[in-house]
Amino acid sequence: QVQLAESGGASVQAGGSLRLSCATSGLAYTPYCMGWFRRAGAGREGVAAIDNDGRTTYVDSVKGRFTISGDVAKNTLYLEMNSLKPEDTSMYYCAGSGNTILTSIQALGVDTPQLAFPYWGPGTPVTVSS
Repeated sequence: QVQLAESGGASVQAGGSLRLSCATSGLAYTPYCMGWFRRAGAGREGVAAIDNDGRTTYVDSVKGRFTISGDVAKNTLYLEMNSLKPEDTSMYYCAGSGNTILTSIQALGVDTPQLAFPYWGPGTPVTVSS
């Protein structure tokens, strides 16, 4: 059974930092494409993704501030978030694709993330106050 569990969400002031973690079981995060998404209106916005070749892709609004990485030994995916802004406030989700050929660019380009990523965690909330 595949399970993903996010942690690390919190309330911080603008300019602060957080590190989100996503522990995976039943699905090693590598060699599959993995991603971080956040709630945006009625849908979910791709924030960052890392693929089988270790390539990373970020949405423009977080480039230079967020970093996606993983620990193979711990089967854990991370999202380092720096210089946080109030507009980063959202519920953040970790997602697994179970797909070895999906690239990180493709992962963030899909209109419906749930089609490319069948595995999701329950989310962790991030609140950034000004």
